[in-house]
Amino acid sequence: MGQESLSIVVKSGVRVKILLEELNKAYCDEWLAYIQYMEGAQVASGMPRVSLVAEMKEHAAEELDHAQKLAKRIIELGGTPIIEPKMWYKYSTCGYEAPSDPDSVVLLEQNLRSERCAINVYNKLIKRLDGRDPVTHKILVKILEEEIEHEQDLEDIQKDIQDFYMLKKKK
Repeated sequence: MGQESLSIVVKSGVRVKILLEELNKAYCDEWLAYIQYMEGAQVASGMPRVSLVAEMKEHAAEELDHAQKLAKRIIELGGTPIIEPKMWYKYSTCGYEAPSDPDSVVLLEQNLRSERCAINVYNKLIKRLDGRDPVTHKILVKILEEEIEHEQDLEDIQKDIQDFYMLKKKK
């Protein structure tokens, strides 16, 4: 932990203990999102499985990167990331939806709910910090941007499915 860095955050009025709790919740969310995407990619079926699997694997890698960035910042602020996987469920805000139905349409819906939850989590955290911790702010904004991209990617695939079935009905 960098003492001067932490001092700047404390002097700005940020309650570090609460920030660490919130960052740890987001960290848990990211691990569960990573697992949800990876498991979904393994079992996905139906149209458009190929493009969805590729997108899910890409998103999984980015969720893992988010978890790593959050862990690094938690440590920099003097905290410890939640390292026990069973605790991820307890502290997660967005939860985990097991891909028990491998249908691509169902997987899309599950992952859209998770992305929308993540967008709300990061948006609230950014607003709460109100620029008082520029390093954490920068990390959270970058993650938020990627979560918004994930939502758009999934919505695009969802639209492709809808368009396909609309064309099929017209024939």
